Amino acid sequence: MDAMKAMKSYWMQVAGDQAMLELRDGPVPRPGGHQLLVRVRAASLNRGEFILSHGLHSKGSGAKAVGMEAAGEVVAVGADVQGTKVSDKVMGRAPGAFAEFALMDAREAMPMPEALSWAQAASIPLAFLVVYDMLVLQGRLKKDEWLLVAGVSSGVGVASLQLAKALGAKVIGTSGSQAKLDPLKVLGLDVAWCSRLPNFYEAVMKATGGQGVNLVVNAVGGSVFAECVKSLAFEGRLATVGYVDGKLQGTLDIEALHAKRLTLFGVSNKLRSADQKAQSLPAFKADVLPLFGQGRIEPLVDKVFAFGQLAQAKAMMDANQHLGKIVLAGSLDASV
Repeated sequence: MDAMKAMKSYWMQVAGDQAMLELRDGPVPRPGGHQLLVRVRAASLNRGEFILSHGLHSKGSGAKAVGMEAAGEVVAVGADVQGTKVSDKVMGRAPGAFAEFALMDAREAMPMPEALSWAQAASIPLAFLVVYDMLVLQGRLKKDEWLLVAGVSSGVGVASLQLAKALGAKVIGTSGSQAKLDPLKVLGLDVAWCSRLPNFYEAVMKATGGQGVNLVVNAVGGSVFAECVKSLAFEGRLATVGYVDGKLQGTLDIEALHAKRLTLFGVSNKLRSADQKAQSLPAFKADVLPLFGQGRIEPLVDKVFAFGQLAQAKAMMDANQHLGKIVLAGSLDASV
């Protein structure tokens, strides 16, 4: 610890409707009792932390360290940490992950599967924990049920497809790009619907024999909300996880909600305490983590940028050019 006195980290300042990124010098944090200090080898981008309407960065709130998930080596442990030691390779949610070092709640740290690269490992913690929440804990998705993913080419969308197939479910996915849908067929996408419009109901009914889907993951937003509800089967469930379309309102068919006994739920960590966020980790480690080690799920990384290229990585995400995850890895130099 004595030799690690300073580090570089990215901060984001909200100025009007713009998010300004800044690479700063600052002290290396010290782990608290239940924390790990991790030397970050890779950190994954998540669209939500850069969308101002998500409320993660409110106007006038000042600059905030950015980055939400990382993979790296443990370099120090808090006094109350058990079961994790210095030099262990771990991955987990980590506030301020776009940095040379980051703190991680020891309860959230997961051992990194040996078969994965740093970039792949950094793509797992946030996306797949969210997906586990949507599909298993709240969504109760079962073998042979139908899942509809609106926005299937996003990081969360691809993870939803991969976990659903591991569970034995059938998946319909929508995207505005046929070029992004085609590779997902290799991952098991059963029905691909190319459109950015809320016009997938007929395709859903045809694929499901007129029954509708059992679970919907809406990663698009309000523009497709009504169509998602319409596409649900009896006792169907609808998860809202994002609104990249910027539409925060949607029409709800209350008659359908009532008659079909539907369940609507949101998936967000914004208001959850550290204890609440950690509750699902033991089950996730038992149910999902082995799938990565066995090769049954391989995180889909579209592009890896050097740590010094966060602005370029964000630009790629803003342009919606990626399929799966975008990751920062390697050094702070301009080249990877």
